Amino acid sequence: MKIDILAIGIHPDDVELSCSGTIAKHIALGKKVGILDLTQGELGTRGNAELRTKEANEAAIILGVSFRTQLNLKDCFFENNEENQKKIIEIIRKHQPEIILCNAISDRHPDHGRASKLVSDSSFYSGLIKIETHTDNKIQQAWRPKAVYHYIQDQYIHPDFVIDISDFIDIKHKAIMAYSSQFYNPSSNEPETPISSKHFIESVNSKMSILGRDIGVKFAEGFTVNRYPGINSLFDLV
Repeated sequence: MKIDILAIGIHPDDVELSCSGTIAKHIALGKKVGILDLTQGELGTRGNAELRTKEANEAAIILGVSFRTQLNLKDCFFENNEENQKKIIEIIRKHQPEIILCNAISDRHPDHGRASKLVSDSSFYSGLIKIETHTDNKIQQAWRPKAVYHYIQDQYIHPDFVIDISDFIDIKHKAIMAYSSQFYNPSSNEPETPISSKHFIESVNSKMSILGRDIGVKFAEGFTVNRYPGINSLFDLV
């Protein structure tokens, strides 16, 4: 299945917290979007790998993505090496996305910045014809996405561009709350974490509100780039 956008997160729920409004908006525009979780988030304080996978699949249904898959790299201990790069390259070449969304270039959780670099490297190497990967016992064709954009997560990073997601905020909230093991759940007996507070969703909204204010909308999601995007006209920016 060829898709338009591949959203990648090192942990299940990274995508929902950071760019699910953008995903929902582009699906509404007729684009095909897939999600790739690099790990199962098995070392998170709350929940476990099986439960987080179940929640991730529920969130995928809410968002309406074409597929969601996991690579099962080691949470916290994954490496940016040939083995892991080729696993990502296989997914990129299989689905041939035009755009990749991935983790913040740096953040409170060390995994986020390291995953950002792993995905950026893999996206570039995916276009090299002498790197050989296979699917269904067939050699894959090289494919390099046109752009890799990094979403903003826990720590504030000045965005290079923002996307108005005001009409999709309810879908984003529902997708986030599909992770009942991770976020506020009055029935949970698990330890409190920085994201399980009753008021955490308010902080998520506040960040989106700040980004939206600068472009005159209620909510927006921000992204950074490693390579500046080209446009056809100044009017593409208004």
